[in-house]
Amino acid sequence: MSKEKLDVPSIELLEAELKREQYKTSYGRILRSTVFLLLVVAAAAVLIAMLLLPVLQVGGTSMTESLQDKDIVVAVSGNKYKTGDIIAFYYNNNILIKRVIAKAGDWVDIDRDGNVFVNDKQMDEPYVTEKAFGECNIDLPYQVPEGKCFVMGDHRATSIDSRNTSVGCVNSDMIVGRIVFRVWPFSGIGLLD
Repeated sequence: MSKEKLDVPSIELLEAELKREQYKTSYGRILRSTVFLLLVVAAAAVLIAMLLLPVLQVGGTSMTESLQDKDIVVAVSGNKYKTGDIIAFYYNNNILIKRVIAKAGDWVDIDRDGNVFVNDKQMDEPYVTEKAFGECNIDLPYQVPEGKCFVMGDHRATSIDSRNTSVGCVNSDMIVGRIVFRVWPFSGIGLLD
């Protein structure tokens, strides 16, 4: 039997291999923690967007001139809405966007020229560019039921809203939130009033 010569790595080579293995282990740990952190942040952002600040896309022309078709807006969840606020609400598996005209207990009347009266006072509506009686099949004057609000679109001639029994007044538990900010298009970005 002959003795074979064993190649023993040098100390420098062993130290270099040890550093490479430590780097791989550390890199893997950092990568895993970074991916985990990104997933947590994304989940938190989705929860905030769904529960507190829903982001919605406008569909249709019922809110023209205030909002245009395909605008992207942000709503704030809550349960305090006043006359003139733009709100989003659930209706037949869709989300509609309209303006609050009257709240529970208020009396709403609309004349043939499209002038809106709440509790016998004509509303000042600078956001409406063209008044119209629209698709109204409710008996006027109309008292808003408890726990509901009366809504109308700003483009009165085409909007189907609380003036029509197919939509009616909106239950407070169906409201997604108050529309406060437009994020798209960039030319219209800003707070909504």
